[in-house]
Amino acid sequence: MSDFVLPAPAQPSVAVQGQSARFAVRRIFCVGRNYAEHAREMGHDPEAEPPFFFTKPADALVDSASRIPYPFGTADFHHEAELVVALGAGGSFVATEAAEALIWGYACGNDLTRRDMQAVAKAARRPWDMSKGFDRSAVVGPLRPASFGVPKGRIRCLVEGRVTQEADLSEMIWPVAAVISYLSRLVELHPGDLIFTGTPAGVGPILRGQRCEVQIDGLEPAVIEVI
Repeated sequence: MSDFVLPAPAQPSVAVQGQSARFAVRRIFCVGRNYAEHAREMGHDPEAEPPFFFTKPADALVDSASRIPYPFGTADFHHEAELVVALGAGGSFVATEAAEALIWGYACGNDLTRRDMQAVAKAARRPWDMSKGFDRSAVVGPLRPASFGVPKGRIRCLVEGRVTQEADLSEMIWPVAAVISYLSRLVELHPGDLIFTGTPAGVGPILRGQRCEVQIDGLEPAVIEVI
């Protein structure tokens, strides 16, 4: 075993439904604008673009039922409800029809965003890193193993019990298998990679003291309270 001049960082991981063992996470990829109505609300034509990706650091992960501080550097802190897929196998140039075989499990996720900071970055044509990849910005609920089936049905977000986002998973512009296949042509995928698959329309603010819950039919919710 190699020696390090500083202690090695803790391994980022997410919970697994019904198990004490956790899923070790390598990287986090996120798909932008993968629901037509969300693309339109952000001022884009959903028919005109292939999928694009940004990343979050693995140590930005937050378990469900966490209380997190309102992030500094923003006055417009937003939720984005998403289906998350966890890869148990990897590869490059994966065919769409082979992509689902790479999936280890599925979870509810919340791609937390400093929206005002993102708007400034977009206007200046600068990277989104600080608006998307900040501390505690990747909320992931317990993973349900893929052996239980592919999630189908509704995805929704509730803030203080009020539904702010709701759509059907079938409304994705790029289905999960197509997202995995496309991403595998840009980077070599590996076991432990997570992919946030995009958010429906209705993204909006979370204030201090509020509870935000992401629900997907058949999966355990991803819940946070902002303090």
